[in-house]
Amino acid sequence: MQIAMIFRSSSAVKILADSNPINNQTSNISHSQRELIATAYDPGLVRELGKRLAQSLASHLASVQSGAGPVLNWQDPPANVLAAQKQIAQGDSASNSLENENLAQRFDALIQQALSCGQNLHHPHYVGHQVPASVPLAALFDAATTLTNQVMAIYEMGPWATAVERAVVQRLGEAIGFAADEFGGLITSGGSLANLTALLTARNVALGDSWTQGLTAKSAAPVLVAHAEAHYCITRSAGILGLGTEQVVRVPIDSRRRMDVDQLDKTLANLRNQNTPIIAVSAAACATPVGAFDPLNDIAEVCRRHEVWLHVDAAHGGAACLSTKYRHLVAGLELADSVVCDAHKMLFMPALCALVFYRNREHRFATFAQTAPYLFDPSAPGMAEYDNGMVNLECTKRAAAMGLWGVWSMFGQRLFEAMVDTTFDLGHRFYEILEEQTDFEPFCQPECNIAVFRYLPNKIRNRSAKEVDNFQLELRRAVVQSGEFYLVQTTLDKRSYLRTTIINPLTTEDHLKNLLDTLRIHGERLL
Repeated sequence: MQIAMIFRSSSAVKILADSNPINNQTSNISHSQRELIATAYDPGLVRELGKRLAQSLASHLASVQSGAGPVLNWQDPPANVLAAQKQIAQGDSASNSLENENLAQRFDALIQQALSCGQNLHHPHYVGHQVPASVPLAALFDAATTLTNQVMAIYEMGPWATAVERAVVQRLGEAIGFAADEFGGLITSGGSLANLTALLTARNVALGDSWTQGLTAKSAAPVLVAHAEAHYCITRSAGILGLGTEQVVRVPIDSRRRMDVDQLDKTLANLRNQNTPIIAVSAAACATPVGAFDPLNDIAEVCRRHEVWLHVDAAHGGAACLSTKYRHLVAGLELADSVVCDAHKMLFMPALCALVFYRNREHRFATFAQTAPYLFDPSAPGMAEYDNGMVNLECTKRAAAMGLWGVWSMFGQRLFEAMVDTTFDLGHRFYEILEEQTDFEPFCQPECNIAVFRYLPNKIRNRSAKEVDNFQLELRRAVVQSGEFYLVQTTLDKRSYLRTTIINPLTTEDHLKNLLDTLRIHGERLL
């Protein structure tokens, strides 16, 4: 479709010209500028390129999900940055004029470059970070609110987006086990921001005037008590909240790498005896390194006795509440004062969509205490219940719940249960496969879809610990850059391990066996 044809078929130019309050004879806006703007907003162009986009994405998914091509299209960072810069430069070039370029072909080329240079999470050989092969249809729902730019600082700006978010929060909160009329929640951008928001609320509740007076007036420095292997964002939150990263008290873990309840009890008792203010206890469901789920019922009882806020980072494992088979892993989650659950992990949604829950719904309004008369309408105080800016760190916020609402409305809870069961089951089966090998060593039996192990062929077994650790890291790098698989690394007890998260429900046992063979091939080359 040539640009001239787009202009002739569109009334956008005329609309723009007619709506211009300045007479065209005296306006500083040139005809070419009006044409440029009209083309960018032309519904006909959206229709044509939308069709092309749908075809490109469907073809891409079909290829990637079949296992064709690389998982990661590896290029050194400078090369990718240069390629992206060249496309912008071409867009700015004089030769790239509307009169001479076929926008449809240009669009196709840009989309193909984006698809061919990225990470292919829908490839069954992706077993890397805790980012899923998202349900493709979710992106189509997201597109509707992205195109129309539904933002959510106040209800008026995104009424349906707000309604969708409230519906999703309510449904998942009830699935967790919170009392229907007592809990509240919100959605924000990512687990790190979600944890920060919940812990900010806990700080304000625990310290009362900390929002207005800060921490300078406190006679004793407050602490945050956390799982020894809590996600780094918990420590980062302590720094942002003014506590200081050194004020995070780490609770030792047990033999299953869960928070040790007896040690937690002793820790809280000692802090209380020292009159040290405690912001919260941050438990994990599950902890990132090996996917260990803390014993939440017991932890909740300890926190209740010591009158301490219980926060649970359930960014990865919270979705287990939707599975009959694996719900036991998050038993007691409903007893927490605050909970974080990422839909862009085990609910298989596109990033970012992180949910924050409060057992007491009134705690939503303890996070911030500010007025903004230009934003919040004093003539309608009841709208505060629905104005997201009252409870979110973000002011302008994207309509993040649309994909989750759409997929849930189409398929129901059973789809999420099926995806949790499939990936968790395969995590357990992968451990069994590793156990059967003589040249692989699993770290521990997984509770979910996170499996950690080492490759230890005979040639490496008797070498120094440092050489063995370096071998694991070099092996991972070789496999990742080959594009055959994508997996990550971790450090446990000061030793290096390979780490997989089975977070594509289309991955099979055969794919995982192929992973072991691939590691063997690359390991032999390194040795």
